[in-house]
Amino acid sequence: MKVFNTLTGKKEDFHPRNKVVTMYVCGITAYDQSHIGHAMTYIIFDVIKRYLGFKGYEVKHVQNFTDIDDKIIERANQVGMAPLELANRYVEQYFTDMDALNVERADIYPRATAEIPKVIEIIQLLLTKEYAYESEGSVYFRVRNFPNYGKLSHRNLSDTISQASTYEEKKEYPLDFALWKMSKPGEPFWESPWGRGRPGWHIECSAMALKYLGESMDIHGGGQDLVFPHHENEIAQSESFTGLAPFARYWLHNGLMQLDKQKMSKSTGNLVSVKDALNHFSSDAIRLFILSSHYRSPLTYSEQALEASEQGTERLRWAVTHRANMDREAAMLNAQPFEQKFIEAMDDDFNTAQAIATLFELTKEINRGAELGINITEAQHTLLKLAGTLGLTLKEKPRATPDAEAFVRLLVSIREDLRQNQQWQLADKIRSGLAELGVTLEDTPQGTRWK
Repeated sequence: MKVFNTLTGKKEDFHPRNKVVTMYVCGITAYDQSHIGHAMTYIIFDVIKRYLGFKGYEVKHVQNFTDIDDKIIERANQVGMAPLELANRYVEQYFTDMDALNVERADIYPRATAEIPKVIEIIQLLLTKEYAYESEGSVYFRVRNFPNYGKLSHRNLSDTISQASTYEEKKEYPLDFALWKMSKPGEPFWESPWGRGRPGWHIECSAMALKYLGESMDIHGGGQDLVFPHHENEIAQSESFTGLAPFARYWLHNGLMQLDKQKMSKSTGNLVSVKDALNHFSSDAIRLFILSSHYRSPLTYSEQALEASEQGTERLRWAVTHRANMDREAAMLNAQPFEQKFIEAMDDDFNTAQAIATLFELTKEINRGAELGINITEAQHTLLKLAGTLGLTLKEKPRATPDAEAFVRLLVSIREDLRQNQQWQLADKIRSGLAELGVTLEDTPQGTRWK
């Protein structure tokens, strides 16, 4: 089994320290609802975790929540809420969204605000070792004292400095980063040896990983946008603290979701929420869409692609539920070659695109076998098992009754005719009446959608 390690820039044989694979994945900053870009990351690492289980490993999975941050404080002030109350709201929404996408829960979900003692312990030792320094109530990490800074992102310091957009005078060096941030008036704070403040973004992940997984873990994961500076800084502060390397044996990073040729992001508002996507498509369709590309490749969101994935899930679903008429003495369809091909694909850096192609090859053989009266039962069990390794449930998407669907379509058609004839009052009456019955209409350039 091989995985692509961002640290070395190549595929390597996967050799965890023991049968319990330790894995840390960076979680959300909880200031807004989760979007499909988040779903991409957590579906990918969910599949990695599931496949490791398929291979016989036990996985200890830790995923953090950043529940205090400049963005959280800013959003909380905008909506008139306490920052931690706002963060809790979006943490709960995250669980709702990921449960709906069939993402298995991590073993531990630490939160930054609950790990202040470990943060302070790490900073104190970094100060003692002169890897850190105090300045105007904050504490910064001395990047120049860590000789291998840049080894993950494959950058050198001079090039990185030339690309830096801002420089704070209270820092000794432009690339030094905050371990502890002095609180501003009105902000949440915690007491520390350096005064009231809160953790920097990077230190919280080191604190959580070191506390729950030890001084060195097997897998550290996240999106490619976290390679620099977040994961680079994690390595520097963690290995300086422990005096050991590596902080993580394998660094795995997924490509980013794009919308209109731009990265999907909460900060820019260029996003499709998980909730909205699930209103139109099944969780299996969303998973199939994401996993049909290699996890390190970028992916562009489009409803056309998701509609194709919905059709694909229907093909898989039919193949595992179809009950063909066959003679009891009929020959058994051999699915073993397909399972072996699936394993070979996944062993090659979790190549889910090829693995899914294999599922459709097996589906084709099941359908052909059903037509010929071959016993397809074991092959169906194999298909269901392999699909489950990718987190596909192959369950029917909940639907309204056929009569209700037909009735709604009729009303939508009548409303469109009314709108074309500029009978806005009657058209609005249909919209509001359907809304009261739980049916939402969405007018798009391609016509009216309903959910």
